[in-house]
Formats: sequence, structure tokens, C-alpha cells
Amino acid sequence: MPIPWRMIGVLLLGFGVFAVAWQFQDWRYGEQLAEQSRLNAETLNQLTLTAATAQQAEQDKRLALEQRLATSEYTHFRAMSDAQRDQDRLRDRLATADVRLSVLLDAGDVAAGCALPAAAGTGGVDHATVRARLDSAHAQRIVAITDSGDRGLIALQACQAYVRALAPEHFE
Repeated sequence: MPIPWRMIGVLLLGFGVFAVAWQFQDWRYGEQLAEQSRLNAETLNQLTLTAATAQQAEQDKRLALEQRLATSEYTHFRAMSDAQRDQDRLRDRLATADVRLSVLLDAGDVAAGCALPAAAGTGGVDHATVRARLDSAHAQRIVAITDSGDRGLIALQACQAYVRALAPEHFE
């Protein structure tokens, strides 16, 4: 039986058309994959930029907070050391009798039998009031108590400033 060349030609032409169609589909599919890959890369780049921007903003906020806290810490340290210096100076002045602490007395108690002089000093702000000087040891104890109170108030202010710096939205 002779080989029909026409049949072979038709078969080869069919395979050729099939191969071209396959190649066309492969090309189209490759193009779609390339486009999808490009879009995914763009999306990933946008997400990376957004994350980097957010991270930089958080770092900037953290740095600003650290600077505010450092300034606040310095301010409160300075207030504490100033209070300590003032208390030390007052204690020294009390110890050398350069300064004397006194208290106002109730005029009714003086009239009831307390024999204290009623003369006002030239530098005093109270005119003709009765005052009693405190013993130096008692004055030192009073100064120590006020020193502790001053330190407590300064420490409380430092704590409040710290909390306000950490969560400012809660105190506005």
C-alpha cells in the first residue's frame, strides 16, 4: 500500500498548527506569569516601603521620647540637687546660729501666764507679735523633715512627668 503523501502532509500541517497554537498559548501564559510576577514585586516593594516608613516613624517617636525623658530627668535631678544644696546651706546656717527658727505664739496663751518678750525685731515682718525661738536641735529636725518632704515632692513630680511622657494621650 502506497503512502499517501497528502495524508502525511495534512498530518504534518495539523501538527504544525497544533505546535503553533501550543507555542502561542505558552507565550500568552508566560506573558501573564511575567505580568503577575511584576505586580507581585511592585506590591512587595510598596509593602516594604510602608513598613520601613512606619518603622522610621516609630524610631523617631522613640528617640523624641528618650530625649524628653532625658531632659525631664536632668530637670528633676537639678531640682533635687538644688533642694539638697539649699537644705545643707540652711542646716549650716542653723548650726552656726546665723539663722534661728522661731514660731508665733498665741497671744491668749501669753496672757495666760507665759512670760515671753513681745518686742518685734527690726527685720521681722510681724509687728508686735510674740515669737519663741526654737532650740537648734529641734530646728535641725524640722529642717530634716522638710528636706524629706521636698525630696518626696520632687520625686513625685519626676514620676508624674515620666508617666505623662510615656502616655501623653491619657493626660490631654
